[in-house]
Amino acid sequence: MTAPEPATRRVLLERLKLHGPQSADALAGVLGVTAMAVRQHLYGLETEGLVTWTSPATARGRPSKLWGLTAAAERLFPDAHQDLAVGLLTALREALGDEGFERVLAQRGADQTRQYRQALPDAGLAKRVAALAEIRTREGYMAEVQPDGAGGFLLIENHCPVCSAARACTGICASELAVFRAVLGEDVAIERTDHILSGARRCAYRISAI
Repeated sequence: MTAPEPATRRVLLERLKLHGPQSADALAGVLGVTAMAVRQHLYGLETEGLVTWTSPATARGRPSKLWGLTAAAERLFPDAHQDLAVGLLTALREALGDEGFERVLAQRGADQTRQYRQALPDAGLAKRVAALAEIRTREGYMAEVQPDGAGGFLLIENHCPVCSAARACTGICASELAVFRAVLGEDVAIERTDHILSGARRCAYRISAI
């Protein structure tokens, strides 16, 4: 069954957000509509500045356009009141100084760690990572878990609802990584492999048992 037009546009945007650049044919297969219909939506979104395309070199045949989101599309996803957050962070740093501000970040990390620990099941690593992804999704990170191909897991966050705040205060990202390590335990290794602030489409963490 074909989705109504506004819903189709939204599904296209969410698909590109979750899975990165894709061809019109691939998107059509997921949505159950024709590639021509998908292209019409994509060209409309391109006119609005929400998507763009690249044409990677292929061994043979006509290069396929891979469509992806632009930075302007971020406004369509949860932003967790970014302007307010950035303003508060700036005011806190000015009022408390660097040392006092670091204490605030540490307290936030401790509170987050306690909340996550209470929510995570007393189970194996796979279930704990899945539960952590559910928590992060509720917080707006569009999180998912995938196997990493080496017996571990990739915790993927397809959206950062506090991106502006994190740009203003890089300690937020460091704190969140520390929280993950604290709640998953000392017998678990965690490495950030993708970082939105470094230009990646998503944030991703490789998680494995030691």
